[in-house]
Amino acid sequence: MAEVLDWQRVADPQAVVLYAVQSLRQGRTVAFATETGYAVTASGLIPEAVRRLSVDAGKGEPLTLALHSAAEARDWVPALSSLGRRLARRLWPGPVTLLVGGDVERGLLSRLPEEVTARVCIQSMLSLTTPRQEALREVLRHLPGPLIMAAANEASADVVVEDGPRSPAAPATLIAVNGDSWQIVRPGIVSEEQVLRQTACVVLFVCTGNTCRSPLAEALFKKRLADRLGCAIEELPERGYQVMSAGLSAAGGRPAAAEAEQVARGYGADLSAHRSQPLTLELAAQADLLVGMTQSHLRALTDYFGHLGASPRLLDPAGDIADPIGGDQPVYDECGQQIWELLESLAAEITGNV
Repeated sequence: MAEVLDWQRVADPQAVVLYAVQSLRQGRTVAFATETGYAVTASGLIPEAVRRLSVDAGKGEPLTLALHSAAEARDWVPALSSLGRRLARRLWPGPVTLLVGGDVERGLLSRLPEEVTARVCIQSMLSLTTPRQEALREVLRHLPGPLIMAAANEASADVVVEDGPRSPAAPATLIAVNGDSWQIVRPGIVSEEQVLRQTACVVLFVCTGNTCRSPLAEALFKKRLADRLGCAIEELPERGYQVMSAGLSAAGGRPAAAEAEQVARGYGADLSAHRSQPLTLELAAQADLLVGMTQSHLRALTDYFGHLGASPRLLDPAGDIADPIGGDQPVYDECGQQIWELLESLAAEITGNV
């Protein structure tokens, strides 16, 4: 009979975590209550334990690698596409499993025992997820080596970690990612519409106060993209593009500088509704491209947000874009022209030169 531990009711939840980790290291299986039912887990370094998962999950079903964060996905799939990285960043942690490939033999898969590799890698595809449950994530933090999991009956496990009342279980959404295309293989909690919203390419321009340079870049880039795609600016999200801006030292809610608004109008763009916002971890994690205006911006973006999976870069690889704040209208005009010209190549890059 399985040992049952209640994560929510014990005096020391960390003791439950450490006991679960110890059990996994000893080759036992541990079931965790999740929003999609019970996930029975085993250490990926112990073939005998993983073999039990395969029996419980059903013959021929792939086992899933549980990751601590989206950043770990490329450790397992070095050639993971930009779409795969995007979906991992935006849908994890959560009830979504990605079925992905891309030269997986070059990743951490090569370090697993041969029998385990055969059970987690089917036709050069891996099943990856980052769970949302706190107890399971804490175990991932402390467990040396990978954690393998399968949806199975908790009665088959040696240890069961409960996590309070749960809603009726629904399956995790299974998404197959092949390059720049995706398909829902198994419908689940996250709908196709919700997945579609997360596939957009997000470009985030960053300056210091988010009232001059980055708002101008945002507004002018939207205009550039719309012109290239032959659509209205309002239709860009439907075409798969979201453009935003933020400031490293911004106070929230400030309008764009009046001079910047005038520059935008001259290019057929609109900054009248802009309100400044600070750059946060949550916002940076949504971005595919983090575009700074100066070398100091780039250093900050790389140091503090580069680990999130986005690609920090300068708008002008040749140098800084000077801050026009405090200058007169001609200073802003010159800044706007510089930004407008630099945005042409970026628009061509992300639209595939359409």
